[in-house]
Amino acid sequence: MSKWKDFLKHFDSKEIKVETLKQEAEKGFSEYGVYPRSINEVGNAIVMMARGDEEKCLLVIGEDSRLEDLEGTIIEQDGIKIKVCPLSNENCDVIRAIFPYTNPQSHKGKKITIGLGDRLGLASPGHIETVRDLDVFPVLAQQSIRELNLTGRTYEDVISSAAWAVFQEGYTKGYGADGDHLKTAEEVKMSLDVGMTMITLDCSEHIDNAAADADIADLKEKYQSFPAAEREKWEEKYSNKSFKVGEFNFNISEDDLVRMACVYGGAIHHSVDIYHNLIAKCDRSIDFEMSIDETLTSTSPASHYFVAAELIDADVEITSLAPRFCGEFQKGIDYIGDLEQFTEEFSIHCAIAEHFGYKISVHSGSDKFKVFPVVGEKTHGNYHLKTAGTNWLEAVRVIAKHDPDLYRRMHAFALEHLDEARKYYHIGAKEENIPALNDLKDEQLSELMDMDDSRQVMHITYGLLLQAEDENGKSLFRDEFYDVMYEYEAEYAETLKKHIGRHLTTLGL
Repeated sequence: MSKWKDFLKHFDSKEIKVETLKQEAEKGFSEYGVYPRSINEVGNAIVMMARGDEEKCLLVIGEDSRLEDLEGTIIEQDGIKIKVCPLSNENCDVIRAIFPYTNPQSHKGKKITIGLGDRLGLASPGHIETVRDLDVFPVLAQQSIRELNLTGRTYEDVISSAAWAVFQEGYTKGYGADGDHLKTAEEVKMSLDVGMTMITLDCSEHIDNAAADADIADLKEKYQSFPAAEREKWEEKYSNKSFKVGEFNFNISEDDLVRMACVYGGAIHHSVDIYHNLIAKCDRSIDFEMSIDETLTSTSPASHYFVAAELIDADVEITSLAPRFCGEFQKGIDYIGDLEQFTEEFSIHCAIAEHFGYKISVHSGSDKFKVFPVVGEKTHGNYHLKTAGTNWLEAVRVIAKHDPDLYRRMHAFALEHLDEARKYYHIGAKEENIPALNDLKDEQLSELMDMDDSRQVMHITYGLLLQAEDENGKSLFRDEFYDVMYEYEAEYAETLKKHIGRHLTTLGL
């Protein structure tokens, strides 16, 4: 029997007070499984979230017309009628209509914003507890199209998972929803239609990487393909000009302009088109981020300035921009590169962002502890940081600790299918650096999540693991994985508080 049924004894009084119910739920959470911060009055009804035997549910006691559209089953316990509702997307829509704070919102004007990707739909409670008392705006619903495809989820699922977590935790300070690394107008439109509040436009397919190192004579020929009026405007603004941004100075020669235009001109056109045809026409405030980080070469200060100035001149409202920084921001591990060079170049990027009035965005920001102090200092506490896969890895750590057999099977599968996963993500992991499973005791398995090579292997194979099925269509890992995570929900939240908390502390928060 679900433990929450024992909580109904607190409804015996004719005058039920929400605060009293919250106190009782908090005191006896292990006894009842009712989330205290989720207890709310809706007219003459009480709504609250609770842990059932196998999954969470929404409980409704009493009646109110605003709750009539909730789908669920009515049961009676000790003379009390309760509507037990699944945490479906449809029911989430009803709750979001009643409780505005459960809806994602724009983060314009917020200085520090953190994208906290949640590939499982389980991490947001831990994320909320991590940022609850900090001046940090969390983008709880952050997912790329690639991640949706690899996990089999939808943007509706992603927003609902975050909204249910916000309701569960009574978090009223606001959160965002990021359609991450979107490339096409169709993807952007779909994201806006479902309610995403941030659009990260991945311009990689409109950046000519080859032009970065091509012969200048060849580039001058390509440069002629841009409209004459545009070339004249660029040449008047940039060619053989010196620029001072903050304490930094740089020059743009005629050849520099030609090269920058050939590399980034298409990305500028794409961004302007997407912004004015879709984002600016949206009836909501949307945070627009331009991403030029998915390139082979780092973004020079002159290139950053050129791209930003062109967008601003085209009346594009930029909330944040993600350059490609020097060094390597590989998945799931710390920064690889010259920290002194990064500090010098990052400082200039920050000055350019401050000059134009937007935030620098740091992508693949999970576990980049070496650069976090620099990010916190040089941005003067005004930045966007994206994390994602590290939250999945902390879930894997919980699995390794509590279900070593499941972890061993997942690990072996991940190694077997690593080449397939490398098609989606670049990593430097070497299999020969990963200890053989047979050489490890069960209690040592979680330590694999502290080693770079094994972290990266498990990091990029998440989609293959979650969608793997046997010949009968039965999940190989997913169902077991979610069962273990449900049992150890509180531990996972604490693990995230510790791990993401380390990110924030190193950033100086």
